[in-house]
Amino acid sequence: MPAPPKPPSHEPAIRVVMMPRDTNPRGTIFGGVILSLIDQAASVEANRQANHSYVTVAMNAVEFHEPVFVGDVLSLYAETIRVGRTSLTIKIRVLAARHERPDVGIEVTEAEVVFVAVDENRAPIPVISA
Repeated sequence: MPAPPKPPSHEPAIRVVMMPRDTNPRGTIFGGVILSLIDQAASVEANRQANHSYVTVAMNAVEFHEPVFVGDVLSLYAETIRVGRTSLTIKIRVLAARHERPDVGIEVTEAEVVFVAVDENRAPIPVISA
């Protein structure tokens, strides 16, 4: 049976300022940029759980709640919600601190990401060694 996940960190997995290069023609941040950040934050969390190479196999239940704007500071919080034999499922919450209210985090996006631990030949391996 897989080990339970380590408890979530109270610090963000990553934090980043959104820049003009990340915008779409409407002036908001591309969803694909946010998806990339979600993947990175989930990777940080996966390696916190067990130091392996991982591949992303799924992004489930991605929900964009609010737009993200240039200058927003995004904090991506990660929590491992399932440890399988070779996989981890990680929930990501994305909060934006806006210029006018930098002390308030607005939940803009959430997602679940599934990673599989792999060896040097990219074959699945156990997440937690017995």
